[in-house]
This record gives sequence, C-alpha cells and structure tokens, in this order.
Amino acid sequence: MVGQRVSAGRAIIAPLALLNFSMYMIVLGISGWALNRIMDLSPGAGGNVGGTAAFATGFGNRATLFLVIFSLIAGVTGVASTIAGLVHSGLWRSDSLATAAATALISWLLTLLAFGLACKEIHTSGRDRKLITLESFLIILAATQLLYLIILHSIMGMMASSQGPGYTRSDEPPMKGPGAASAV
Repeated sequence: MVGQRVSAGRAIIAPLALLNFSMYMIVLGISGWALNRIMDLSPGAGGNVGGTAAFATGFGNRATLFLVIFSLIAGVTGVASTIAGLVHSGLWRSDSLATAAATALISWLLTLLAFGLACKEIHTSGRDRKLITLESFLIILAATQLLYLIILHSIMGMMASSQGPGYTRSDEPPMKGPGAASAV
C-alpha cells in the first residue's frame, strides 16, 4: 500500500514541477521587464530609484519596486526548486529528496513574501496590466508551490517509514566504496 502511494507521488511530482517551472519563468520574465521599466522611467541617469520612483512616473504604485525585486528572488529560487524536484523524480533517492524538499521550502517562503507584496500592490491600486498578471501568477504559485512542498514531504514520510533513511530503487545496486561519491 505504501509503494502505491509513493508511485502516485512520483507520478505527480514531475508534472507539478514542470508547471511550477513554467510559471516561475513567466514571473521572472515579467519581473525583469518591470525592473527594466522602473529603471528606465526613473529620473536621472544615475538613480533615484527608490520605492516612489515607479509611483512618480505613473507606472505602478509605492509597492511596485519591492514587489518586482522579491518576485525576481522568488522566481530564481523557484526555478532552482523545480530543477531539484525534476532531478529527484529521475534519481528517486533520499539525498535528492532532501535537496528537493529544502529548496522547495525556501522557495515557498520567498514566494509567500512576494505574495504578500502582491496583496499590498492590489490593495493600493494604480498598476499596469502586466503587473496584474505578475500578481496573479504569484498568487497561483503560492498555492501550487505549497502543494508541491506537501507532496515532497509526504513522500519523505512514507519512504522513511517503509524503506529506511537511505532508500534507492529496488533494481539499483547499493553504492559502496570510493566510487560512490563520484557516481552521484
């Protein structure tokens, strides 16, 4: 019974990681565009890029710059998280599971921070259509990344209880000796 639940989790991880990967790439694209726009619209060649620069130029509001910066950070960590999840779905080992779960947790927390800024941006109004799209993707990603994290942690709990801490596939011989580290 545990094996069936693990294989169901394994079947869900890769498509969910691909979905999150594509959405994080969209967030990175829109955030990069918005940061470029804020920098282009800021007064002077050398700066005054502050929280009010986007607001003063008519693009976004006072939360826009912070939303864009934290969206870029959340996007980069989200891409790293999904890559770790895809690697884990291919290897299916406890060490790759730990990496995937840790990066998923960090990515979800940073996505929640960007989600909070998106809520603030929505509350203060006065924003561009592309920023509305960015906010929408951040709201959806907060939920899908949480689902991804829950699935990873449920697999971690099932595998630890059924096969011990260093599980591998049944058809894979255990690695021992000096070549084990280079084979990973």
